[in-house]
Amino acid sequence: MGLTQRPLPDTPVSPDAFVLGRRRLRSGIRRSDTSRLRDDIWRLSPALHQRQQSSLILNFLAIPARFRPAVKLLFYALLNSKPPAGERRLGVVTIHGYFQALKEFLDWLDPQPHDCFGSLTPDDLRLFQKHLLATVSSPGQRANHRRPVRLLWTWREYLADDHLALDPERLEDDWQEGTSRVRRRENSHPRIPEQVISPLVIWSLRFVDDFADDILAAQDEWLALQKKTHRDPQTGHGARRRLAALMRRYQAERRPLPGGTGGQHGINIRHLAREVDCDRQTLMALASWELIEQARQDVGVDDSTYLRTEIRGLLDGDPWMTRISYDEDLTVLVRILTAAAYTLIAYLSGMRDSEVKHLRRGCLTTDADRTGKITRRKITSMAFKGEDTPLGVEATWVIGRPVARAVEVLERLQPKRQRWLFAVPPSSHTHKKPRNTGAKTTKATNNDLNLMVTWINEYCRRHGRTDHVPDVGQRPWRLSTAQFRRTLAWFIGRRPGGSIAGAIQYRHLSVQMFEGYAGTSKSGFRAEAQQEALLARGEGLSLMVDRHEHERLCGPSADEARIRLDKFGDRVRFLGKTPDDDQMKKLMERNDPRVYPGRFVTCTDNPNRRLCRLPGENDTTPDPGQCKPLACRNVALTDTNIQAWLQRLAERDARLQAADVLAPRIRVRLEEDRAEIRAFLARAGVLEPAGVWA
Repeated sequence: MGLTQRPLPDTPVSPDAFVLGRRRLRSGIRRSDTSRLRDDIWRLSPALHQRQQSSLILNFLAIPARFRPAVKLLFYALLNSKPPAGERRLGVVTIHGYFQALKEFLDWLDPQPHDCFGSLTPDDLRLFQKHLLATVSSPGQRANHRRPVRLLWTWREYLADDHLALDPERLEDDWQEGTSRVRRRENSHPRIPEQVISPLVIWSLRFVDDFADDILAAQDEWLALQKKTHRDPQTGHGARRRLAALMRRYQAERRPLPGGTGGQHGINIRHLAREVDCDRQTLMALASWELIEQARQDVGVDDSTYLRTEIRGLLDGDPWMTRISYDEDLTVLVRILTAAAYTLIAYLSGMRDSEVKHLRRGCLTTDADRTGKITRRKITSMAFKGEDTPLGVEATWVIGRPVARAVEVLERLQPKRQRWLFAVPPSSHTHKKPRNTGAKTTKATNNDLNLMVTWINEYCRRHGRTDHVPDVGQRPWRLSTAQFRRTLAWFIGRRPGGSIAGAIQYRHLSVQMFEGYAGTSKSGFRAEAQQEALLARGEGLSLMVDRHEHERLCGPSADEARIRLDKFGDRVRFLGKTPDDDQMKKLMERNDPRVYPGRFVTCTDNPNRRLCRLPGENDTTPDPGQCKPLACRNVALTDTNIQAWLQRLAERDARLQAADVLAPRIRVRLEEDRAEIRAFLARAGVLEPAGVWA
């Protein structure tokens, strides 16, 4: 859609102007119902299209009154007008963040005798930077605080006479801290440590595969009882008869009456009323206390109110719980089940939080072969980052069975009329509160993830289990939705073979994912995994040089590998310290020795000698999946590579000792394989031609 024209200086913006102007609104919202310039509180939610986003407002009452008119004009322009030259159009969420940061600047400025922004001097801006240096520890966060202040200069043509008189960036080091603009990278989020992600995934699988049926059955029972919480008094017709039948059931099952606080003899009368299908007042008006008292004397009163759902899920052969309470357990367990499903989907698909939150009922599809065997599982959602529309575009991810199972559980967790899988579940206390977007917010999901860790650790403590989620640095690891994608990229990239993981579970997963949306350029996931592989290789090569392992290389390209690694080691030592991720990335991008350690060979890549790719194939790296180590001249061998070959040779010898039970064709192939390996090791100087150590 087009943008409004830049307002002329003598054409002030009307107080009745809609602040969302031509911003695309969500379906079903009328522009006439949206905020206007004259309002002191602007509601931005009508222009939010991602369902996990929180409701947002701009509250101008929090802005000092003397600055309020100019700030209103600034944010009207940010929302509504064509950006000045060199500036880009900002998203609604970014604009909200700028408002919060600008408010902090104005709170700092308020005690000072300035009536307008035009009176601010370079010294004032330098004082604000000193304030940031004293109160904000992170350079990136300080940059976030400075950035909206500069808007008062770059967008000055929209602010009439009340704008900064100079560009803050002209202050150079005093404003920018000696660096260019701080750019936040997606993979700057910390990865989840291995000791945390492993038990987290195991428990998530347990919840989705083993415990989900019990939790879903308990929620169904809970919802049925909730429908009876508020009843018209006329529903009491026949209530005494139903109460008598209910008390006989408690006695026959030898089940204590539901307990609670505030009731007579500790009995939860409200819960009994639900079971009888009448309200509490009707039940108490039946003059039927003798029925309840008789049952109480026979079976007693429980310590709380428990659902009747039978626990069928097992953990190490025993029921994982004895029973589920009506109030506390169910609400918590539903949140944890949702968090477990989120963990499997986000971690094993590479989807971003916004993409996970837009999963809908029916998003899962499968492909099968002629025999009916499933060959591919896919989920469809919406992708937003890097796209040209705030509405997002449809995208598909190739997934594995655990993710498919998590989606199936979420479809059962939500009522059939609810199409969004990560909507607030019906058993939540906030389910009936109005929601503008329809999905759990990122903050709510973060809280659920950390609640799951707390529950797991408390459960392990009570049952004497050792498979808890350990602390990191003597404190619980704080999970967030943004960490899963980075962690998956790390595991794929750090396994042998680069972006195709060496470990079986990651190998299969990464190959599948790269066939789907996660492998596209806009997704960026392939690049993230390859960057992690690049960093891992750089760290490994640096360690190899430090240990002088490269000096013991042998094989056809050993001399060339030693020369390359010596130069690489010199550059690492020039830094004078262990390189961090950013330094190693720059080092590898500029001075990559193109040495690729693997299990059987260390490839010293020379494109002219490659056997793993077709001549002229457009790829800058070797393909480890097509390596021909016994013939390629790019091969060098480390001590670890030699041990792997000797183990392979011993395996061939062991199989040939049983030659009399082998088919002739297999025996011949094993003998040829053994001879080729021995000849290869002999050429490398590892074995004498006769097969003994050199």
